[in-house]
Amino acid sequence: MTAYAAVVLAGGAARRMGGRDKPAVPVHGRPMRDLVLAAVADAVPRVLVGPGRALPADVLVTREEPAGGGPVAATAAGLALLGPGTAVVALLAADLPLLTRPAVGVLLDALAAESGPAAADGVCLVDDRGRRQPLCGVWRVPALRAALDLIAIRRVRAGALAGASMRELLGELTVRELAWSAAGPPPWFDCDTDSDVRRAEEWTR
Repeated sequence: MTAYAAVVLAGGAARRMGGRDKPAVPVHGRPMRDLVLAAVADAVPRVLVGPGRALPADVLVTREEPAGGGPVAATAAGLALLGPGTAVVALLAADLPLLTRPAVGVLLDALAAESGPAAADGVCLVDDRGRRQPLCGVWRVPALRAALDLIAIRRVRAGALAGASMRELLGELTVRELAWSAAGPPPWFDCDTDSDVRRAEEWTR
C-alpha cells in the first residue's frame, strides 16, 4: 500500500508548555510540525489542521470548527479536504518529532495486511505502557468518516463534534494495535512538556 493522504493535527492549547505554539517548538533546530510533515512527504494530499506558517507549498491548511474544538473536530476538518477516492489516511499529532517515513511504512503495511470481514479499520501504535496512540496511526477513510457521522448524530446535530474525545471516535472503529519493536527512538513519543522535548533531542543525538 503506497497511496495515502496525511492529516496532521496541530491545534490544542499546550497548557503544559505555557500555551505557546507547541508544534512550532524546535527539536534539533526544526519545528516538530515540520518533522512530522517530512515523515509523510510522499502523502497526497498533506493537510495541516491548525496554525501554520512557512509550510511547503503542497500542504493544505485548515482549522477545526470551532478553533480549539479538539482532535475529533480537527480530524473531521482534515478529512473534509480529502478527495472522495482517498482510501487511507495517516492521522498524526504534530508533536511527534521522532516519527519517520519507515515508521509510517510499517503502519501502512500492517493495514494493507488486514483483509476479510474482520479487517481492522485502522492501525495505531501503542506506547511502552500499552496505551493506544490514535494520533500515530493509519486509517481507512470511509470508516473514519462513518464514525464521525455516528458521533455527530449521537450529539443531536450534524457537525457537533467539538469536545468529542478520541476514545469516543475509536469506540466506533475496529482498531489493530501495534507495538513498536524496531531499533531506535519510538515514533509514538509525543512532546507535551519541555522535558519531553529535551528527551527527544537526547534520543536523536
